[in-house]
Amino acid sequence: MTYRQDQMASIQKILIIVFILFVYCNISFSESDSTGLRHEDKLRIREAVRIANDYGNLVWKNFDSAPFAILLVTKANEYLMNHPDPSGEFIPIGYDTIIGGEIFTRPVQFSNNMLATFPAVNGIPTIVVGQPEYTSRPTMDWIITIVHEHFHQFQYSQPDYYEAVNALDLAGGDQSGMWMLNYDFPYDNVTVSGQYDKLIHAAIKTYLSEQGREFENSLKEYLAEREKFKLTLNEKDYRYFSFQVWQEGIARYTEIKIADKIKDLYKPSKELSELDDYITIESFFDKNLNKLIRIADTQTLPEDRRACFYTLGALEGLILDRANPGWQEMYLNEKFYLENYFSGN
Repeated sequence: MTYRQDQMASIQKILIIVFILFVYCNISFSESDSTGLRHEDKLRIREAVRIANDYGNLVWKNFDSAPFAILLVTKANEYLMNHPDPSGEFIPIGYDTIIGGEIFTRPVQFSNNMLATFPAVNGIPTIVVGQPEYTSRPTMDWIITIVHEHFHQFQYSQPDYYEAVNALDLAGGDQSGMWMLNYDFPYDNVTVSGQYDKLIHAAIKTYLSEQGREFENSLKEYLAEREKFKLTLNEKDYRYFSFQVWQEGIARYTEIKIADKIKDLYKPSKELSELDDYITIESFFDKNLNKLIRIADTQTLPEDRRACFYTLGALEGLILDRANPGWQEMYLNEKFYLENYFSGN
């Protein structure tokens, strides 16, 4: 073998080694990406942030000013994004052009079917969410659920939120916040549940009423049933009911209202619209509004418990849109008692 042939053979070996390393690196990245932070999940997160930041102000003033930390939980890892101060156990994995920011990861700690917002990382309210297949939500439902959870971040970001919640005196010494889920509300009380049935059906009737005299009469009936429901509760139980309707019910309302506002404005990215389970925002709005009415008609306090307050609050928000347009101006300043917004006082 001549010197030149020997040199060419060495170069070929080097090129083969470089090619093998290139293939290995790409296989390693592909496996990591496919089993962890998948491309389609990044697309969904980007669209959720885009919808909230670009269109949320159509419903809530300064909605785009709320922090937007997200922790995506997969089977093996958790991926933190949009967080101003990750805790030490998170490892940076670089800037992502789809997310538009740095991403951090750690081994999985939370359940991968979670959908909640709480101070999960360094005391900062963070949306903790599993992937769509583990949360039983197709793409658009999952995206709008992120918007729902961001509304909670918006609530929590108000300077007097925690003071106002503490003043309700509902925690009973619980410092974890679990009282919001576990409060001993009289769901099984026959008088309470019976009056709730009358209340929720009066809400359905009011929402479906034609604008004008029919709506005005239905609204009077609804407010009367609401007052009767209040009388079935002691003062503390009513505070809990009011808090849940204000916090969770209006978060559910926000899902529907933002979808309504943007159904003629929003255009998804081409990649998102090509996902197998994608539906249009118009279809999502129609489906969820119909679902809200259907659930309202069938839920009962003894069986569905706290979930009833999500439904009633969402309906009440939609009714308020007709009874007192602009009630959102009162929402953050006069917390927890939605009935006060009907009069505008």
